[in-house]
Amino acid sequence: MTLLALETSCDETSVAVVRSGRVLANLVASQVALHAEYGGVVPELAAREHLRNLLPVARAALQAAGLTPAQLDAVAATRGPGLPNALMVGWNAARGLACALDRPLVGVHHHEAHLYSPWVGGQPLAADFSAFQPNVSLIVSGGHTLLVHVQAELQHRVLGGTLDDAAGECFDKTGKLLGLAYPAGPQMDRLAEGGNPAAFDLPRPLLREANDDFSFSGLKTAVRYLLRDRPALARQPESLRDLCASIQAAIVEVLVAKTVRAARRLGVGWVTASGGVTCNRALRRRLAEACEQAGLGVRLADRTLCTDNAAMVGILAERKLLRGQPPTEPDADVLPDWTLA
Repeated sequence: MTLLALETSCDETSVAVVRSGRVLANLVASQVALHAEYGGVVPELAAREHLRNLLPVARAALQAAGLTPAQLDAVAATRGPGLPNALMVGWNAARGLACALDRPLVGVHHHEAHLYSPWVGGQPLAADFSAFQPNVSLIVSGGHTLLVHVQAELQHRVLGGTLDDAAGECFDKTGKLLGLAYPAGPQMDRLAEGGNPAAFDLPRPLLREANDDFSFSGLKTAVRYLLRDRPALARQPESLRDLCASIQAAIVEVLVAKTVRAARRLGVGWVTASGGVTCNRALRRRLAEACEQAGLGVRLADRTLCTDNAAMVGILAERKLLRGQPPTEPDADVLPDWTLA
């Protein structure tokens, strides 16, 4: 099976070509520089850039895979959740192509696709579902923080999620308080490497609560009050590094502790993690260390598959078709608020 997949849920225009579990091409046109001027993603600009980029990126992906549209067996796209107008660009393009080629159309849930990205690896990228194990999966990004029990392939149950700010949102908002440009997360990661994570005693919201939910707004507020009382901290290089390291340590401790605790409670042998924040070096290190100490296997999505990408959309769509799930109806609409069951 050869499948073309589109991803336009937020500010990354991505097109991938997947064949029999192998990613033949996975191209991404980023909009980070465009939105940096505004300190965050502007939905109208994101949709406009998707319209500008989608066709050239799709052509380049097909060329990289050495294929023509006529050689495709199916078309997939992210149907939700995400920014409504951004989703519509990719979804309508996928619907049009599937109709023109008379091929099946598969609408994919963005978060569900993240669940399977840790099982895609190697050069060239390929899906290793022979190694798939029941797991607790952490999906952590700028817009979402979720814990999911993946009982079997295409069978999952959401354990908990964020009650307010997502982890990536907390990175970006506290980074903005520190005077860092958007997106602040990667910059905080770099600065934190040279800082003292114990320099500032910051809260770990819900860490001791017997649930699988997350909350990071209290941490953000604590940083705001700290800088209100001691504004010079953000202007001094050493204290800035210490602040970044302390904020990062608080977020990472909560993410790791709640993920490992859920895995042990449910008796699974594996933990996986994906989403843009999974690029964070401290999170990758600490989660791997904690899983080793707990006797758990761990799979972290490759950094190229942590952020929004069409490869994970195509891999999941192919698995759904191979497992006998029906294609999506051609007249189906986008689902911007689609929740993961």
